[in-house]
Amino acid sequence: MEKDEETLEKEHFFRILNAFKYYRTYSLRRVENAEKNYRQLPQEHQKMISHFVNHLNTIRACIDHNYEIIKLIIKDTENIFENKNHTERQNGEPIKPIPPTGFDMDKVKTTLKQFVRDWSELGKEERRCCYEPVINEILKRFPPHLCNPVDVTVLVPGAGLGRLAFELAKLGYSCQGNEWSLFMLFASNFVLNKCKDRNCFRLYPWVHQWTNNESNSDQVEAVTFPDINPSDLPENSNFSMAAGDFLEVYKDPDSWDCVSTVFFIDTAHNIIQYIETIWTILKPGGIWVNLGPLLYHYADIPNEMSIELSYEDVKNIIKQTGFVYEKEETKIKTTYTQNPKSMLNYEYSSLFFVVRKPAAES
Repeated sequence: MEKDEETLEKEHFFRILNAFKYYRTYSLRRVENAEKNYRQLPQEHQKMISHFVNHLNTIRACIDHNYEIIKLIIKDTENIFENKNHTERQNGEPIKPIPPTGFDMDKVKTTLKQFVRDWSELGKEERRCCYEPVINEILKRFPPHLCNPVDVTVLVPGAGLGRLAFELAKLGYSCQGNEWSLFMLFASNFVLNKCKDRNCFRLYPWVHQWTNNESNSDQVEAVTFPDINPSDLPENSNFSMAAGDFLEVYKDPDSWDCVSTVFFIDTAHNIIQYIETIWTILKPGGIWVNLGPLLYHYADIPNEMSIELSYEDVKNIIKQTGFVYEKEETKIKTTYTQNPKSMLNYEYSSLFFVVRKPAAES
């Protein structure tokens, strides 16, 4: 029998929840494999790295600590959404646990690194490169000394853990972050609603990086978060986070003064739909500010529809839709959840543009 949408949604919710719960078991299995390989070395080789077992024990302790944070992240998540309550029962019967996939476990580890990017002192440089240009353009086009920022509505799709949306709300704009990923929603709910002081928690985000470490200490380095108090917003702030698929949640025409996308547009199955939706929801005269690469998240994933366009094609579509370019830069050097001490780092040559929906359509 074909499952209804509500059942599928519930199963997805608990699959992601189970991925967080499985974190410790999954991670320790990798440590056990490393120790097994060590024990297979000749005795004289084991003696050369006699500290290795102690290092593995430190890694185990770091994983244990991360799991304690994860338990806080997923605590009371059945009530995370205002409009529905997730219980582990369906039609009176317990929902059968759905084992997480390897992809799910990679997402859990990536989520831990998102705390570094969005809410730690270590992520400050990454935020400067990715968020600061966007914030500066919004300030330039909606200057607080010439308008009442609270009257300016800003949407941040793909908000992740919410730092960009938070910073815009802190400047006085009416800002809403939108996020589809439950991994990110669980984590953003924790940091935005349950962290009440600076650097009150710590994580070991690089503990799963087994290669390209210059020293053992790099793998087990702690990072504290949040670097600021997330509840420290002006009293009249208008800040919210909305869960759901961007294309399904945002359909009302002429609703937003600004749409701000950072490392987002390439998460689409069909990027043309994103462009058309942004056009629809922007008010006449509204602006779209974008920064990021074109990685195309669904490229080469089996059974996933994906259209991968060059920026040349994307730009032509943006213009055909009716947008007018006001600013454009390419080759903006950016990174994403990078370990600065790793021997291997990826750097994107990102796109940065500001386009406007004309005030009067021709």
